[in-house]
Amino acid sequence: MRGYILRRTLAAIPVLFFVATFIFLLLHLTPGDPAYLLLGESESDWIMIEDIEELRAHLGLDRPLHEQYVKFLWSSVRGDLGTSIFTGQPVTDLFAQRFEATFVLGVASKIVALGVAIPLGILAAWKANSIWDRGIMMYVVLGFSVPAYWLAYNLIFLFAVNLGWLPAVGYSPFSEGVGDWARHLVLPVVTIGLTSAALTARITRATMLEVLREDYIRTARAKGLSERLVLLRHALKNASIPIVTIIGLGLATIISGIVIIEVVFAIPGMGRALVEAILKRDYPVIQGLILVTATTFVFINLATDILYAYLDPRIRYG
Repeated sequence: MRGYILRRTLAAIPVLFFVATFIFLLLHLTPGDPAYLLLGESESDWIMIEDIEELRAHLGLDRPLHEQYVKFLWSSVRGDLGTSIFTGQPVTDLFAQRFEATFVLGVASKIVALGVAIPLGILAAWKANSIWDRGIMMYVVLGFSVPAYWLAYNLIFLFAVNLGWLPAVGYSPFSEGVGDWARHLVLPVVTIGLTSAALTARITRATMLEVLREDYIRTARAKGLSERLVLLRHALKNASIPIVTIIGLGLATIISGIVIIEVVFAIPGMGRALVEAILKRDYPVIQGLILVTATTFVFINLATDILYAYLDPRIRYG
């Protein structure tokens, strides 16, 4: 077991190196001179050559490419993600300020998604080809088809504008009161949770259908075990590997959905900060936030691989 975890952990190091390299090259593959593009955003149409050279020196773009690359890697390892060009604020401080909203939104959305998807997937497989199955599959199709922002605006119109039950936009920190914190989370969490649950529900149904046809399931039923034990203890446990895989991959959908939802609901999270940085061409912020997000994905995949070994002992020796 330890050898398996060690191999998987070591395999993640080259991936992190590749991710950091790609993110570094994003700045240099952008068409045009970044310094010129940044100065071009100013009100004045007259840009002096001296101003461009000064900004290039400030950004470190006047140094050889390999020196910039080594500095970027070393700074990233030390946790120094640079400084915002426009605000002068360290990117790590910006990350710390925006982390709570994004983290809470992501975790709560995933809990809602799993709480909806897995029971519906099990029910659809158990009642295959019934009205329950068709109704759940209709929801799955809608979940794939309906854009998250469309659902968000409709929920805002119904529950915030017409009924006035929930706030339309904004985020209230947990430290300022649990009530306001929860009320501001309901609409964005429901939006992301319902749209992202569709894929997990579909995979859960397909995997459970395959497992329920196995001989040991018929044997368990023949022994007189209750249907709940058959579904949860025998079928779901043996169908867990594909489900865990799709849950890990589904986090990508959660993150991408968070970026859109934070803009729609004006939530001051990392996704909204990334959009604002892109619009301003604030390259250090863009690089820092993308690096943090990509690194998070790498560790999520690592955790998923390690979880496989606990769910299926045969994988340890593969």
